Amino acid sequence: MAWDFETEPEFEEKLAWMREFLVAEIFPLETLDLTYDQIAVVIKPLQEQVKERGLWAAHLPPELGGMGFGQVRLGLMHEILGQSPYGPVVFGSNAPDSGNAELLAVGMEMSGRTEHRAQWLEPLLAGSLRSGFSMTEPHTAGSDPTLLSTRAVLDGDEWVIDGRKWYTTNGSVADFFIVMAVTNPDVHPYQGSSMIIVPATTPGVTVLRDVGSMDDPTVTYGKFGNHAEILYESVRVPKDNLVGNEGDGFQLAQARLGPGRIHHCMRWLGQSQRAFDMMCERAVSRFTHGTLLSEKQTVQNWIADSMAEMHAARLMTLHAAWKMDKVGARAARVEIAMIKYFGAQVLYNVIDRSLQTYGSLGYSSDMPLEAMYRAARAARIYDGPDEVHRQTVARSMLKSYEPRETPTDHIPTRKAAAQEKFAAMLEFMAASEG
Repeated sequence: MAWDFETEPEFEEKLAWMREFLVAEIFPLETLDLTYDQIAVVIKPLQEQVKERGLWAAHLPPELGGMGFGQVRLGLMHEILGQSPYGPVVFGSNAPDSGNAELLAVGMEMSGRTEHRAQWLEPLLAGSLRSGFSMTEPHTAGSDPTLLSTRAVLDGDEWVIDGRKWYTTNGSVADFFIVMAVTNPDVHPYQGSSMIIVPATTPGVTVLRDVGSMDDPTVTYGKFGNHAEILYESVRVPKDNLVGNEGDGFQLAQARLGPGRIHHCMRWLGQSQRAFDMMCERAVSRFTHGTLLSEKQTVQNWIADSMAEMHAARLMTLHAAWKMDKVGARAARVEIAMIKYFGAQVLYNVIDRSLQTYGSLGYSSDMPLEAMYRAARAARIYDGPDEVHRQTVARSMLKSYEPRETPTDHIPTRKAAAQEKFAAMLEFMAASEG
């Protein structure tokens, strides 16, 4: 199958504008110690510029208020936006809101019900509501969602939800959550889970804390980007808060996570490029032991290896995005799995080399590398740990092979078969030589 990543010149112009806009308007925000409310005020005029350019919420189709760009163009956008944590927010494509918007859109398509559009989707796109995605639990393995313990029971016209979740990103500032819970424990786990919208002010919802982590160990409660632990105790919400149909939980999760992994990987490439730029700048600036760092073979190797790895990751990710556009996420499952663990490792490698190039300055908080380094470690865990994605790839590849008592390329066996196949010719040549 022929494939390419070509985009039209008009879109290339949009990407060029995004690069300039990011450096001039968004990078400076990183140095300011702003609260969530202050950030919302500061970025409002920036978001208006994005909307004027036709780049707002580009992950959704036009009929739902987005641009319907497709995964390749989205990927190219996220490569730029991923260089700053504020980039996706300014462009209306930040997690978890972008993924939750896609969930709501897919859910409406699956169920045929459209009432969630005005109540939840449109305010989410407008930025007047914030959301959280409550799937991961502290006492069950996140890599095996069939172990989900949160339960939702239908009582008349209401769902009653009980369970404990954590790592609900933006949970302490969210207006509503999409909660994944078991709604039918008597069927196979893949058919027994559902997703339900739960307003944050619903009685029984308790945000216990924001969980400290490697990238933010001294966490401040209520900060944008934090990961909350939430208790759901006899939480009652209307029956119509169901996203999609009852039992659609896993289908919805895959619909959300497939594109999300593409966007993650492209954002990681953006972060890798930023770290790479810092490394190269340091290499041509720092003098030590008689020469610039750029003249040291080890540093040259770091630069060359980083460039090769980033290029490989970029091509792999764009190919996965292209395949999703052409044949859908299910058919691109192996490609998506590969980029998830490969891209996460590239991100770590490039930041690590850049930090090493800077030495003590890179280790200090005077440079963004130490924070990037800590945040990068999570890439190998969220949206499925590396090991699960490797297993997906390996199992898919092994399906096309059959066990053989004698290896296919066993030379003595092949030689015997070749002698039998060419017996007449071999006999004729032997006789001619004799």
